Amino acid sequence: MRLTSPSVLAFSIERTRFDEDYAPLGNTRITTNFANLARGESRRENLRNTFAMIDNRCNQLAHWDNEDADRYAVELSIVSVSARIDGQASSEPFPLIEMLQTSILDRRSGARLEGIVGNNFSSYVRDYDFSVVLPAHKRAHGGAGIPEDFGVLHGNLFQSFLRSDAYAQLFSTQPVICLSVSSSQTYRRTHNQHPVLGVEYRQDEYSLTDEYFAKMGMKVRYFLPEGSAAPLAFYHLGDLLADYTNLQLISTISTMESFQRIYRPEIYNANAAAGAIYRPSLTHADYSTTRVVYDREERSRLAVEQGTFAQETFIEPHREALAAWSADYSAQTVELEGAGR
Repeated sequence: MRLTSPSVLAFSIERTRFDEDYAPLGNTRITTNFANLARGESRRENLRNTFAMIDNRCNQLAHWDNEDADRYAVELSIVSVSARIDGQASSEPFPLIEMLQTSILDRRSGARLEGIVGNNFSSYVRDYDFSVVLPAHKRAHGGAGIPEDFGVLHGNLFQSFLRSDAYAQLFSTQPVICLSVSSSQTYRRTHNQHPVLGVEYRQDEYSLTDEYFAKMGMKVRYFLPEGSAAPLAFYHLGDLLADYTNLQLISTISTMESFQRIYRPEIYNANAAAGAIYRPSLTHADYSTTRVVYDREERSRLAVEQGTFAQETFIEPHREALAAWSADYSAQTVELEGAGR
């Protein structure tokens, strides 16, 4: 039995080169990692320094047959996904998701190798869930719990996109999204070690972010690559260790670790690496800064504005249609899983 996507949604994809000349599109979430770097007076220097960090880290990890540590360069494209309600040309497309796609340039051979799509993950609907829905629920329930259906619509939208013809026409592998570990969790080193991903860590319990991504169909594993200060969280759908080449994994590590060193230097640019038992902290004082300008306070404030934008332009105008679509999609998913047993 094949899961079909209810006809209320149609997806379209636009790809934009992310390089020193990049300027955010009008519908790009301005708190997104790559968009935040490309703003203000320091935008070009920010981008140049970021790309240098990514390439240096890539060559550090891909050290075989790379004596001068300059063989590879990571090239990035922004994947912008829009959803149109009812699939009608007259309906206004909503900027649903933005991700990054990596490719690896082998300067020795001149070949460009396919990387991984995903990496960074940006979503207005996720802003709505975490910055509008969740705070309202906590205010109404004395700060306790989460809504029963928290993240269900967002998860169904994401999974429907992955099963769409639009995705299949452009991408040959499933996405991997790489995020920071949670400062609310404790992580413990295991004996499992991968040649590129490094040493695996496991957490004591799942975080709210882990549970949210689970509704997107994604599992999570935590690895500390060699030379990293802290583990990274890798959200994936298939087999993280078997479905991708070493260079593909390196392209994701080098890109997302560089972003995290900029945005969370207390964790990812710490002067001492994570130990056997690790509790990340944004109040950690022993860390180094990068040469990239970033306003973390502005990023937090704008998340509320972006969540409100999703509420006013997507959720509220189409609430009934989206609720019916999501319920139908969830029912199909349950039916498919039952048939597969």
